[in-house]
Amino acid sequence: MESLLGQVPLRFSRVPMFPFFDLAHYTASVMTLKEQRGVVDVAYRSPIACWFSAMLYCFGGSILSSLMLAEPPVAFLANTTSVLLASSVWYLIFYCPHDLAYRLVSFPPIQLMVAGMKEVTRTWKITGGVAHAHSHYKNAWIVMIAIGWARGAGGGLISNFEQLVRGVWKPETNELLKMSYPVKISLVGAVFFTMQQIHYLPVEKHDLMFLYTIFLVGMKITMMLTDHPPSPFAPFENILGPLLFGLRTAPPRARGEARVPHNGISSACSLTTGGETDESSKKKHSKKSD
Repeated sequence: MESLLGQVPLRFSRVPMFPFFDLAHYTASVMTLKEQRGVVDVAYRSPIACWFSAMLYCFGGSILSSLMLAEPPVAFLANTTSVLLASSVWYLIFYCPHDLAYRLVSFPPIQLMVAGMKEVTRTWKITGGVAHAHSHYKNAWIVMIAIGWARGAGGGLISNFEQLVRGVWKPETNELLKMSYPVKISLVGAVFFTMQQIHYLPVEKHDLMFLYTIFLVGMKITMMLTDHPPSPFAPFENILGPLLFGLRTAPPRARGEARVPHNGISSACSLTTGGETDESSKKKHSKKSD
């Protein structure tokens, strides 16, 4: 029994991603795209732009990592089967009559299953990116982390470029300015798998893949089932942020800025109001005396 349980991580690491897990990844990615504001209008005005945005969501990690390694960014198009599968998912979710495909995938049990399977593919993408970078740069652990991170969270990291395809420019949504949970957890995974690759972490690769995937799937399902999901990084950020980068101080007040008391009324406003009140009371008093 113990030997069978010990073989579970090894057998799990050999599970093929194509076609079912890749299909879940494409479905979740296209669903995320469709839920963006204004995308449906773009889909009917310019289907080519919508398709290109969907491919950036589905293959963003491969495109970004190829650019970082000076490889052809269109290499993902060589896998014709995957591109056709992703394109079929895009077409059904956007153009299926009566939105049947979108409604089917939006059914909560199916949505949870698709999201969990997508997180499984995240592990495979990170490990593939780290191994690919290691084949080019044996001891460059920073390169391995960067490529693993790009493979795992490429769709989020190039979100600004994807928005440009749809005619939207929002630089304030840059993931480096305010990193989302998938980008953060991909970076953490890239660090762990890089440490394992260069033998700084005494853990077998299949064991690390199994544990990391369980954490990903568990956190994803928990965050989807709760209305206000807690960030697992919040406690560490609250402690390490002030410790390493200093406490956040309030910005100094601008010169000539009116001071506002705690009740929210400025002194100048209160003086004016007070003066008007005094004048009105004097007028009422004079009327009464007349």
